[in-house]
Parts: sequence; structure tokens; C-alpha cells
Amino acid sequence: MMQILVPVDFEPQSLIALEQSYNLARLLPAEIVLLYVYDPPAGIRSLFGASHDEEILEKLEERLNELAVKVKVETGLRVSTMLETGQVYSKIMETADKIHAQFIIMGTHSQPELPGNSAGVLGANSSRVLRSTKCPVITINARHHYEGCRNILLPLDLTTESRQKVNWGIKIAKIYGAGIKVVSGFWSKNDPAVHSRLKFLAGQVKQFIEQEGIRCMAEIVEDVENEKALIPTVLNYAEKQGDIDLIMIMTQQEAGMIEFFVGSRAQEFVRLSPIPVMSIAPKELGFVSIFN
Repeated sequence: MMQILVPVDFEPQSLIALEQSYNLARLLPAEIVLLYVYDPPAGIRSLFGASHDEEILEKLEERLNELAVKVKVETGLRVSTMLETGQVYSKIMETADKIHAQFIIMGTHSQPELPGNSAGVLGANSSRVLRSTKCPVITINARHHYEGCRNILLPLDLTTESRQKVNWGIKIAKIYGAGIKVVSGFWSKNDPAVHSRLKFLAGQVKQFIEQEGIRCMAEIVEDVENEKALIPTVLNYAEKQGDIDLIMIMTQQEAGMIEFFVGSRAQEFVRLSPIPVMSIAPKELGFVSIFN
């Protein structure tokens, strides 16, 4: 049976992410694996000793099992638990590999970058998981969301890796019975040739998606002030649509450029988006692009 890994810490953000896993688990179908990672500060461990750890782990295991039973009763889904000790992000990755997880669904906490900056920076654990993952990661930020997925947003540019996400978009749309909305951003300083290529590519992608029996619309947003404004403009577009429940991005612009995309656009999408974001590493896709 397929497995979805959901790291939890019993805080509201991780419990919202858990709720978002239910619908996908039903549709696949898949088992939900609840993971808690106990990572005490070194000073606390040296002060209280191993017996203190054992007592805490017993209580954590009890609480984790209670949560699993609650989810089983409420949803009828298969749920298992895992309790690990160590660095949070490394244990998430180890566990995902160990159980061959098809997806990781996790809450993410944006932290203030500077006083008064509400946008903040992406949490360290989320960022490390995104740049190391071998399976798609769905990050949930902020609020409760629509149960299921009506439409998937595919932000598209001219890179081969960006276009690869179309194949994943089709796969996920078929699982959910969702539509796909393709959007590209164009700002005034772009070469007119870029606009023509984007328009042609968007039409090509729309046609390919529709041939797969999926409803699709494609649009180029042309009121972008500059490249830095691209992601906020795309996210604003997504919110105004009112029926987009998942945004799909690639975590690296090129397979050989380690952490490049996570350090820029992917990270910005994840930390700014009020809509769940699915991040995929292009080097793990294992297929040839459908476009030349």
C-alpha cells in the first residue's frame, strides 16, 4: 500500500497539514504515517540524563497513538505511527526513504526575517526537507483549506525543468479529478520574443493537458512590474481565482545546480503562499520532457 508521511509536533500547523492528507490518502489509496521527531537541546539532555528522555518518549508515544486512533475513527483511513530521536529534518528524510513514501505532507512555519516583516523566511526544517527530498512534498501554510483539489496552478517559464512539472500536474489532476490552470508572468522589460515563446508554450501545454482529458486554461499575466514581483503576482492571481487548491513548483531549476531553486523561487513560493504548495525535485522525475 502507498504511504504518505506526515510529520507532526501536535501544534496547529502540523494538525492542519494532517487534515489535508486525508483526501489524498482516500484517493490513492494510501496509509498515513504519523512521524514525531524528538530533538531535545543538548543542554537539557546533559542536565536531566537518559531517564528524562525515556519518560518524555513514553508520553510522546502515548500521545501519538491517541492521535492515530482519533484519525482512524474520524476518517476510516489506515494510520500508523513512528517516533524517532534526532535532528528533525534528517529523520524526516530517513523515514521517507525507509517507508518509500509517495508524498510528504507537512506544515511549515514562516519566521520573521526582520522586525515588522510579516512575510518572513522559510522554517529551517521545511527548507532542508525541500532541498533534499526524493518524493513530492506538499507544504501547508497558515489556514484550513478546501478538502480535495478543484484546480492545480502550474506557474510556467521557459526552462525544461519547469515544463517537466506538466507531467506531474497531469498525474495529480487525475488523482483528484481536478482541472489545471497554467500561468506565466511577463514584465515590460522582457524581450518581445520571450512573450511570443511563452504564449506559444502555454498554448502547447494547454493542448497537451486537454488531450489527457483534463480541463485546462492558460493565461499570461502581463502586469508584472519586474522579476522580483513575479511570485507575488502569481500568488495574487491564484487567490483571485478562488478555486485553486494546489500550486505545483520545481525545487531546483537545474538538476546540477544544488539548492539553486530552493534558495530563490521555490522557497519564496512556499513561504508566501496561503495555498498548499507541492514541490518536486526535477532530478528525480526520471522521464524525458515532452517538449523540445
